[in-house]
Amino acid sequence: PHSAALLMSCFGFYGLETVIGLYGETLEIPCNNGAIKAEDVLITKWKYDKGEGLTGDLLVKRNNLNVSISATDEYKGRVSMALNSSLLLSAAKLSDQRTFTCMVVSVADITEYPVNVVIYKTPAGLEISDRVEELEIGKPTKLGTCVAQDANPAANITWLKNNKPLVADGKGISIQTSVLVDPITGLSTTSSTLEYSAEKEDADAQFACSTQPTVGAELVSSSMTFTITYSTENIVLQVFAQDPLVEGDNVTLKCEADGNPPPTSFNFHLKGEMVKVENGDTYTITNASRDTTGEYKCSLIDNPALEASEHITVSYLDINLSLSGNIVKNASESLDLTVHTEASAEAKVSWTKDNVKLDKQPKFTKLTYSDSGHYECKVTMGLLTRKASFDLMVEGAPVITQLSKQRSEDGQHKVLICQAEGSPKPAVTWSINGTSESPFINGKITHKITVVPTANLTVTCSVANEFGTATRAINVSSCKYKVVVWSTHLSKAEGHFEPSIYNTYTPKTRTIEYKVKAF
Repeated sequence: PHSAALLMSCFGFYGLETVIGLYGETLEIPCNNGAIKAEDVLITKWKYDKGEGLTGDLLVKRNNLNVSISATDEYKGRVSMALNSSLLLSAAKLSDQRTFTCMVVSVADITEYPVNVVIYKTPAGLEISDRVEELEIGKPTKLGTCVAQDANPAANITWLKNNKPLVADGKGISIQTSVLVDPITGLSTTSSTLEYSAEKEDADAQFACSTQPTVGAELVSSSMTFTITYSTENIVLQVFAQDPLVEGDNVTLKCEADGNPPPTSFNFHLKGEMVKVENGDTYTITNASRDTTGEYKCSLIDNPALEASEHITVSYLDINLSLSGNIVKNASESLDLTVHTEASAEAKVSWTKDNVKLDKQPKFTKLTYSDSGHYECKVTMGLLTRKASFDLMVEGAPVITQLSKQRSEDGQHKVLICQAEGSPKPAVTWSINGTSESPFINGKITHKITVVPTANLTVTCSVANEFGTATRAINVSSCKYKVVVWSTHLSKAEGHFEPSIYNTYTPKTRTIEYKVKAF
């Protein structure tokens, strides 16, 4: 019927039963715990220890009569009795921590049951005050003060880093704790100040404080993080450029340092020249040349001894060919050809003539017409390539290198072949008429005509250009051969062919006939 509750189980304490109550709530103090049957009880009386050997009456209950309250002072209006004779004490406070005695008068005896009362209070809150914004590495700094207000007993505060307890070690961790007791309420306020020497790893660390009350769940403050500041210990110089870096390109140097806050100004050492860059960490070299190659450094303005360096190599590849453009020379002359290369590393040289790869650099000790063509020199060094070329034309009077004859594939004609060299392209003429063809390649011309001579004769081939003329002759005999026409007749009865062979072109007419068996 009563709203009061026994908050914690009772236990012996110096021979006394002890009851724990919560601050501000109603406390139920048991009487005899059923040791005497209710029907045997004549009078139940509650009193309390006022100290110095004095007692104070609270209330009394006689059999079959209502409870008579006699409490005065601080207990007036705060006490009542439960049906089981327990004392109900409302709005518990720290001054209630004393001995309350239940006196029971029964038919057989008078018995007293003293009960010791302890009042607990969870802290009103757990907050961190006087927080700092940043920590310097290696420098002991007060992070803040954790406060647990109005508790009983006084709260024990533990500092946490990433949810793990911090323990004072007299070096990087120092914790100072103090307790202040309110003179009116008697409640305790605990303050704990953490002094901490930060490390780089603490940049993202979360700090908090906690306490475990005697009654109730653990209390944890809100977490806090700090900016960790430290001086620059390492510096790095980075080079940003095309690969490969060639003449005409731009090169950007970037200086990075690990300090926090990071440096914002640097010195750039450019092959003996120092350039100060403020509010920036880059320097750009424009239009790099081979002279740009060398060692470059950057350093802190306020600490020049802390520096970083990088070597920059500008790749270059030059080719100088002694010949260029259109070169015109006479046959049998010599021609000097040299190639000179300048490169930042080993280079490879290759040659082509009319887009056909040559095994080696050409040499022209005695020019021939076949030396005419387009020459290209290619120099490569890694991804770099340079080319140079020239066109060579070898000129001179034509020379017939060969005059020959042969029978055509059908055997009915004669093919005369006149091969010559010369440049410009020589004109070819024959002493007889015939169908002709004449390809001209690398100063060589091959002229063919097809004829049907009716008698033995001498044929001449003449070649000529602006430098001269050459002529050669060849004897050609008449075409004495038969043109055979096959007249085919198949006799089904005989089962064989009967071809007739007869002469269609011959000085004397005669006919030859024979049979060819079918196959």
